[in-house]
Amino acid sequence: MSDFDPTGQLSAISQAIRAKRERKNPTTQDIEALEAALVADIEAFDLDAAERRARREYLASSGAGMADSELVFPEIAPRKSSEAPPASPPISQPAALVEPPPTAQNLADASAPTVATGGLLDQLRRQAEIRQREIHSALAERTATNEAIDLALKHLFFFLHELVQQLNIVKPGIPRDYPLLEKYPLSRLGWQEGFADYRTQSQSAGALVELVTFSYRLNGPGLLVVGRDGPAVERFRTMLFDFGLPFTCKEFKNERRYVEHAEFEIRSDVSVSVRWRADFAKGAIIVEARNLERLGSTVHTLRPEAIDQALLDDFGHLVLGQPNRFRELAKR
Repeated sequence: MSDFDPTGQLSAISQAIRAKRERKNPTTQDIEALEAALVADIEAFDLDAAERRARREYLASSGAGMADSELVFPEIAPRKSSEAPPASPPISQPAALVEPPPTAQNLADASAPTVATGGLLDQLRRQAEIRQREIHSALAERTATNEAIDLALKHLFFFLHELVQQLNIVKPGIPRDYPLLEKYPLSRLGWQEGFADYRTQSQSAGALVELVTFSYRLNGPGLLVVGRDGPAVERFRTMLFDFGLPFTCKEFKNERRYVEHAEFEIRSDVSVSVRWRADFAKGAIIVEARNLERLGSTVHTLRPEAIDQALLDDFGHLVLGQPNRFRELAKR
């Protein structure tokens, strides 16, 4: 019978292998210690602190922040739940009785008007909306006024254009005297010729009617002779130029070539002009007349609503020298 025991031999081999695996030499122990240290460092590594430190080093080296890398700034980080809040300084009296000293900012805030709650952008947005509504309202009102002026001037032009067409045919006499001086009136005048025209704005400005002109000439028989002496000669000459009256002048000079006397021969020829000008800024129509009711200039200011058929009819009576209520109607 053989002494060979396979079971015992296998047990011995397993023990030998296990002993070999568990056997540790100094090199293996060093590697295991290094691995344990690395694992401990990894677990203890603070990623947030490393990121803040890297950011400070970058700002210091790139010049984007403070140039001195040794400057130390306080860290602003949320407090962990495990940390206790910092102790409050001792209070010698109740907090309700402690008031901070007034500062310039506090005084300015106290005097400033109360602003509605909300963020800055919300406040500015509300202010912008209010301003836009004001601008739109003013623009709509201005547009309505401009259109009213345009409509009134168009109505006026159609009336004046028809008026001069009829008067250029009829050529009526105008029973109105134009006193030049107390003793020298221009009288017995009759209609010669009239003309009406208008002007509009550019297309870019709206093409609204901004001016209506109405002009005509009156003529009478004979000449008016007026004599003036010394300094009154030039004053009278200037007055005739201002009135637009045609005249000739015969001067009498002394030995030193100074004018001592002059005789003016003035034709009975009166030019009348009336300008109806739109004042869009003021929402009105300015009537600038020359030699209309008398020699010289007059100015009237009308609202566009005042130019109706009644006012136009009375203006026609005024032109013809007939009784009228033009001044009264123009003040409405």
